[in-house]
Amino acid sequence: MRVMQSLVLALWLMGAVAWAAEPVTPVTLVFAGDIVLDDTAGDMIRRSEDPFADFEKVFQQADIRLGNLECVVATTGSAGQKNFTFRAHPNVLPVLKRHFDAMALANNHSGDYGREAFAEMLVLLLKAKLGHFGGGHNLSEAHTPQLFERKGLRIAVLGYNEFMPRSFEADANAPGVAWSEDEQVVADIQKARSYYHADLVIPVMHWGWENELVANPRQRQLARLMIDAGADAVIGGHPHVTQDIELYKGKPIIYSVGNFVMKETDNNRQRQAWVLRLNLTPQGVTGFNTVPTKISMDGIPARDQAASSPCWQRGQSEVQVCGAGE
Repeated sequence: MRVMQSLVLALWLMGAVAWAAEPVTPVTLVFAGDIVLDDTAGDMIRRSEDPFADFEKVFQQADIRLGNLECVVATTGSAGQKNFTFRAHPNVLPVLKRHFDAMALANNHSGDYGREAFAEMLVLLLKAKLGHFGGGHNLSEAHTPQLFERKGLRIAVLGYNEFMPRSFEADANAPGVAWSEDEQVVADIQKARSYYHADLVIPVMHWGWENELVANPRQRQLARLMIDAGADAVIGGHPHVTQDIELYKGKPIIYSVGNFVMKETDNNRQRQAWVLRLNLTPQGVTGFNTVPTKISMDGIPARDQAASSPCWQRGQSEVQVCGAGE
């Protein structure tokens, strides 16, 4: 009997050691920057062409695919009093759905055609089975995370706008976007863990000043506040250029990935961007790399095979520079 018990214990220990040694396959999350589909990109889609074609494999190989939808998708509404207003036709949604799992809506162009158009877009996204975050039919919905279940991990993604005008913030009974009030952001991150039982929480920010290559003090203060509140990484956009990357408490803050599909550019830096790839495990973000991107004068992105861009693996004290596609 003792021999049998010893044998069973030995076999159990061998299995436990093998299980512990088995590598964890990370969940890969891809994020692409500002996407506007009302000009050349929209015309391409009407001709059954695909403005995202050069990144098809990048998106296909990821477990979670996100982008910032920098235009309203609707047929209703009236253009606001702004220098630039963006509205795409609903026929772009099947192409978006092919490449993305969810879109960030918290930006300064979601309200370009008013609340009626924004509400129409929310319905269209639901019908297309395309997720969204950072916006909703009311304040509560706008601050509700988009949840993903991948490889046993539960991942919550939140979205916030920090760039004026604030007039399109969601209200208790009015559709709109989530605004980045510090206390509310902290509460949302904590709720994502305690109420929604997320293993990882990632806020996506629309912030900073256009054309600035380095994050400003407000961006740094808020990013660190979010990490302190429990965020595992922070992803940013809006400046239309890439910005610096910071490691805070061993967690990455990518202040801006730049544009992605954007015709309204006025300098070469606005036509250089990254598509971000995060590796996620139960221990958090274990690394990232960036796919260098060049954007044509018509606003269509292509992989920049000659460029290098930032990358990082846990254990490295600083962000590294990697070759294209590494």
